Amino acid sequence: MPTKLFAVPFLVLLTLLGGCTKSDPQAALEAAVQQLQDNLEAKKASTVMEQLHPQFSAQQQYDSEWAGRTMALLFLRHKQVKVLALSKSSNIDPTYSSKGYTEAQIAMSGAEGLIPDSARHYSVKLEWWLEDGEWRLAKLDWE
Repeated sequence: MPTKLFAVPFLVLLTLLGGCTKSDPQAALEAAVQQLQDNLEAKKASTVMEQLHPQFSAQQQYDSEWAGRTMALLFLRHKQVKVLALSKSSNIDPTYSSKGYTEAQIAMSGAEGLIPDSARHYSVKLEWWLEDGEWRLAKLDWE
């Protein structure tokens, strides 16, 4: 009997939490940012490419083909890739709810073994566009 008393509220709570996450654009945007980081570290180039918007551009001059080639080179060069977000913040555009922005300070390292043999710090700005209920990376700039 006590199990039934806890089961119903627990299921209701899970349903409510699940519903909030999917319908909250801010949470969905932050999840997309985390997914991008996870996919890069897992060296899942095809999954990263799926996250790119068809009109993707980087530094106002590179396209998604460039992104694919760059990832292939990075993943071939390094057995391990780490993306450490030192700070990051994401927000939804107050005028256009289908646009989101992320600014982050990241450290990116590559390694053949346990010790990184290359590391760099970047300030990145990402612009996301909401398309068919999914946030897609449309623009990427870095310093």
